[in-house]
Amino acid sequence: MKKTGILNKDISELIASMGHFDTITVCDAGLPIPDEVWRIDLAVRSGMPELLSVLKAVADDLEVQQIILAEELPENNQELDQSIRTIFSTAEVIYVPHKEFKARSHESKAIIRTGECTPYANVILVSGVTF
Repeated sequence: MKKTGILNKDISELIASMGHFDTITVCDAGLPIPDEVWRIDLAVRSGMPELLSVLKAVADDLEVQQIILAEELPENNQELDQSIRTIFSTAEVIYVPHKEFKARSHESKAIIRTGECTPYANVILVSGVTF
């Protein structure tokens, strides 16, 4: 049995397959996910698992150089915005309109769906390199 890190097979495989500038979206329960994008669905019920716990686990395993957030997030959920920026404190932060965010998320290598049910609780993670 794996001793540390992410236990979810799909997320572990996804992170291991990431290259520089590849993207992963971690989203709330409501973000539309097209059929052609790899969906890793963790949602069990409303709020479970929460977005931040999934982001923390991914942040421990993935080198993230940039995060993309909806520009509506700080206005609608300042606490969540700050928490996300704290988790990825060394990453560049880009804000885009929510409509553009949704379009960009469709370009991700995969979308990890959480049970989060708060507005604009979605993050695109841009992979960096460790060297």
